[in-house]
Amino acid sequence: MHKAFIAAAATPAKVHLLRPADWEEAAKSLPEAVAGLAKANGFAGKAGEVVVSGGAGGARDHVLYGLGDAMDALAVAGLSAKLPEGDYEIAVDGGLPLAHIAAGWADGAYRFDRYLKDKAAPPRLVIGDNEDAAALDREAEAVALLRDLVNTPAQDMGPSAIEAAVRAIAKDFGADITVTTGDDLLEQNYPMIHAVGRAAPEAPRLIELAWGNPDHPELALVGKGVAFDTGGLNLKTGNYMRLMKKDMGGSAHVIALARLVMSSNLPVRLKLYVPAVENAIDSHAFRPGDVLSTRKGLTVEIDNTDAEGRLILGDALTKACESDPDLLIDFATLTGAARVALGPDLAPFYTDDGDVADAINAAGAVSGDPVWRMPLWDPYKSMLKSSIADMQNAGGAFAGSITAAIFLKQFVEARRWVHLDVWAWRLGKYGRPEGAAACGLRAIWTMLRTRYA
Repeated sequence: MHKAFIAAAATPAKVHLLRPADWEEAAKSLPEAVAGLAKANGFAGKAGEVVVSGGAGGARDHVLYGLGDAMDALAVAGLSAKLPEGDYEIAVDGGLPLAHIAAGWADGAYRFDRYLKDKAAPPRLVIGDNEDAAALDREAEAVALLRDLVNTPAQDMGPSAIEAAVRAIAKDFGADITVTTGDDLLEQNYPMIHAVGRAAPEAPRLIELAWGNPDHPELALVGKGVAFDTGGLNLKTGNYMRLMKKDMGGSAHVIALARLVMSSNLPVRLKLYVPAVENAIDSHAFRPGDVLSTRKGLTVEIDNTDAEGRLILGDALTKACESDPDLLIDFATLTGAARVALGPDLAPFYTDDGDVADAINAAGAVSGDPVWRMPLWDPYKSMLKSSIADMQNAGGAFAGSITAAIFLKQFVEARRWVHLDVWAWRLGKYGRPEGAAACGLRAIWTMLRTRYA
């Protein structure tokens, strides 16, 4: 079980999630000593307020936490981030469903301690041992895997380590795996993956996983796996390069999603594709002005070597479409323009399928994982026009997330396709430090469970 969860506990502290409008009435049902302690500390149910009362011997017996007036699905993260090790049980839910409480609890309790001498000892939430609890546990484990992958520095999370992560889940669930590496990418017709990664010390590769009954609907997942992005010869400045260990965040999302699919035994034929490269610089680096061939047969003029993620995705998306999936989903940390448009918390997604879009929006509301549909505005394809090739890889200063999505669309021949341009990161909030974050993962997973289960 996830280390922030426990099936049952002998004497857990009782957690009361409270809102300002409910506090006065809720105080009447609390032990007199607890209510008095809350009053002495000025507790009123405002967002982030915490009161912890101790019983005999100093053991914690009641925890009061203010939710405020907003409906934030992960609000409980602010509590689990502050609590010490121990067992806790929800006594008052504050109107939050258990799925939101558990997701928030695991989120706030998470610590990336791989390189720390002192390892984290998170507080544990009692969730029971039924199938609903198992589903919550699977989701928390997948999100933790995602965050660990993204938080790991590129020195330990290069293309080979990304491959190892896929091999690990393949072994766990009996999936088949195929990896095409180095110059074999040219022989197997993945020229853009090869071009982007050929200058790095670790060879570029396309990692493929297959699982499930071939008679079930095929679900194809594609994730951008740029282990580190210098920007190539269009070198990033230091402030923009600082977080580029997270440029494999798209691959982390689809690896986590694949784990959810397999651990839940979702009745699909799963295909996972991760093009894994490092966008580095040496004498073999691809250049601005180069024209690359592609698996699709199109040619691409390189306007900017820092628009490399869409190149490796182009070859991988082409491959994914060759088996005619029922649904194709890609995740990528593709553009800063997506953050300018929607900020750090909203995950933008693109699709031409209205039914799928409605299903994702509904799933975002149910899961409390915010997403927002963006337009695949076809007239902007003209921004990708090249005078010497079929198109170029960057569309200029305007609508950068949209033009990146339109670029990807040129490589897609699928019945239904969804593209998510995610940050895979977050700023410090709820009292937690900044770091890797799942963006749109729970919304997409909720949609998939509804669609296929």
